[in-house]
Amino acid sequence: MTAAADNPATRSRPVLISASSLIGPATIIVAFGVIAPMLILLRYSFNRYDPRMLMIDAVSPENYVKFFSDPFYLQIFWTTLRISLMCTLICLVLGFPLAYVLARTRVRYKNLLIIGVVIPLFVGNAVRAAGWMTLFGSRGFLSVMLMKFGITTEPTEIMFTETAVIVGIIAVNLPYMVLTLQSVLEGIDRNLEEAAFSLGAGPLTMARRVLWPMALPGIAAGVILTFILAMNAYATPVLLGGPDFHMMAPLVYSQFQLNNWPFAAAVAFILTVTTLALTVAAGLATRQRFRG
Repeated sequence: MTAAADNPATRSRPVLISASSLIGPATIIVAFGVIAPMLILLRYSFNRYDPRMLMIDAVSPENYVKFFSDPFYLQIFWTTLRISLMCTLICLVLGFPLAYVLARTRVRYKNLLIIGVVIPLFVGNAVRAAGWMTLFGSRGFLSVMLMKFGITTEPTEIMFTETAVIVGIIAVNLPYMVLTLQSVLEGIDRNLEEAAFSLGAGPLTMARRVLWPMALPGIAAGVILTFILAMNAYATPVLLGGPDFHMMAPLVYSQFQLNNWPFAAAVAFILTVTTLALTVAAGLATRQRFRG
């Protein structure tokens, strides 16, 4: 009895069973909520589309050939990727200083500052996009103020441009970046910063040599989160970009509206796989860099 109780394998068995029982429900939900729909999309993407019969069971790569051989769809793909990377980089540049201030502030109103960052998340993307529409329109607040102060002589049209879409996506994703970085920066001992300053490092050198390496896991998490949100943005590109601006998520919806389920499934699967592949690659690169 004593030997069995002292056996490390025997002691670890209840822990493993307990851990399995805890992660089991989440694993099942992920399997049925993520993997199963992806498999269905993959199967639908190999079907053929007929205007009269809609979706015909088949095993054909024609939807993927159509996507990658058509410059129109490739342009949408590269536009989505470029805008997502650009918005993610801007969110990182803007969010890091704000997250640092929130992490290092010791005033009694710190919770109010954090709530100020969280409050935009209480508003839906469509409502926020509508607010940007009133600001960016040719008769909107920004255009009127520019004309009032003599900066421009004609109405400025920012709506239905790539700039409007980028600003809208950044406004949606920035709180996620700030909150992710703030939680990581709070865990970094402030004495390390003081030690760097005492050794003659300036603020930029300290941030580059001390803060950045130690916050790298959190930076990777924030970058991955904002990139995924940007890649799959729908309401913002539709409302701020207009009918002539195309990204992958609105393309998927438009194809479903046309009842072309096979091609819509192929586009959705390409978007999902691209997002996951880039996310995994970023995670592996960050892990390798952090270990090195």
